[in-house]
Amino acid sequence: MKIALLCLLASLGVSTSLTASALPLTPSESAGKRLYREGLSSSGEPLMARVGAADILLPASSLPCANCHGVDGQGRAEGGVRPPDLNWSRLSSRYGQQQVNGRDYPAYTEASLSRAVQEGRDPGNNRLDPAMPRFILSMKDQRDLSAYLKRLGDERDPGLQADSLHLGTLLPGDGPLREEGATVAAVLKGSVARINQAGGIHGRTLRLTILDPGPDRASAEAALDQLIEQQQVFALIAPLVPALDSELAARLERAGVPLIGPLSLRGTAPGSRQIFEPLPGLREQLLALADYATHSLPVLDGPTLIAYPDDPGQRLAAQNLGDYLQKNAWQDVRLQPYDPTHDELPLGARALFYLGDSVGFSRLAKRLQNTGHAPYLFAASNQVAGDLLQVPSEFSRRVFLAYPFVPSDWTPAGRTALAQLREHQGLGGEYAVLQVGAFSSMLLFSEGMKQAGRDASREKLISALEGLHDFATGLTPLISFGPGRRLGLSGAHIVTVDLPDQRFYLVAPYKPIAATP
Repeated sequence: MKIALLCLLASLGVSTSLTASALPLTPSESAGKRLYREGLSSSGEPLMARVGAADILLPASSLPCANCHGVDGQGRAEGGVRPPDLNWSRLSSRYGQQQVNGRDYPAYTEASLSRAVQEGRDPGNNRLDPAMPRFILSMKDQRDLSAYLKRLGDERDPGLQADSLHLGTLLPGDGPLREEGATVAAVLKGSVARINQAGGIHGRTLRLTILDPGPDRASAEAALDQLIEQQQVFALIAPLVPALDSELAARLERAGVPLIGPLSLRGTAPGSRQIFEPLPGLREQLLALADYATHSLPVLDGPTLIAYPDDPGQRLAAQNLGDYLQKNAWQDVRLQPYDPTHDELPLGARALFYLGDSVGFSRLAKRLQNTGHAPYLFAASNQVAGDLLQVPSEFSRRVFLAYPFVPSDWTPAGRTALAQLREHQGLGGEYAVLQVGAFSSMLLFSEGMKQAGRDASREKLISALEGLHDFATGLTPLISFGPGRRLGLSGAHIVTVDLPDQRFYLVAPYKPIAATP
């Protein structure tokens, strides 16, 4: 009956691979999938692999098949090596195989596949590339792996159906970040509606699931697990979940889930192949401020103070900035944790870089004013803009802010699109950086999926995004990614403020930061 159904579908022009992918994996195939992606056996026993001419033994979990061949089995060039496509229909073709070097060999069978995996030899008894590990597998493990490889080319990633595409995100609905969470949620909902009204992406309608990460790390982990394991979303879009900053990248790597969104605005840099960020992070904005001050203000002799809240992400950003300043000839650079609710006051600095919230920034400026100090103040706009006009007028044109984008970046089409979304979702201009970050994330996801094609996968989305160069969002400078580059913008605009007139002046347009620490 199943064969007859597939023949009927084929005669109607329906892809049989899509039909096959709707079938659940068998227990053996599921075990093979875990072995392929994670290098782990269903028995729970540790697996080992021999590597190189010296047969060095390493845990298979440190070099699973998917690391080189990709979760879709199509392989990707890395370090001068191009792993072959593992599509079973190609491997087992009766017409034989031909490698890049022109060497012919017979089609693979289950027996010769086992020999290739465990001994590193192809069906013609030729040695495979030395870069390929030789795995030490039991008969059951090999059967499981072979069973999964036969499904690998047909299996569809979670969240990707014939007529729908399921996205997810984590946004706080309560607590101190509830307004920011509501803002991002409104932008994402409006963007999804806009895409669906235009016909979706390759005929697929977008679905969006938003979960509240809750008040702490445990609840955030549970919410993330629910999105990945129960909801089985295809990708994450613009989450706002500080409790998972330190572990989100590793969790997504294990699950193979891509994420598009501005995660580094608070200081933590995920550094994962799975994660693409449209906007510069806190680190990049601070370094852009440092570059401007180095060449335009009398600050190198110091003293310079970096004030930051006692938060891991912000502390790391402060340390990176301190190292950068010292490597660029700044003298007498000091770092100091700062709590704006207490009375201790950092005094005597010629230049002060501030990390923290907007209320703390204005309080700090008022305390400095009361003691007769007016150093140059530097901060990222998304951290301090909310209370900026409360800063005393003595700091007029002595406050310098980094902006990921400015109005001159907005094209007429980009401005119109954002204005329409704001109107439909009842948004004002508050949290503009979060709005543009979420809006740009959806544009990048849509473009990546379009380039990935109808036969898309998570791996194809990652490859498509990696290949985006000079992508125009209409609201930011041109965004570019690449191999090893997952931050679309690496600099910032520098703006100063005339406080009595409440006017902003661009003093340095966007350019990538001059160097990295």
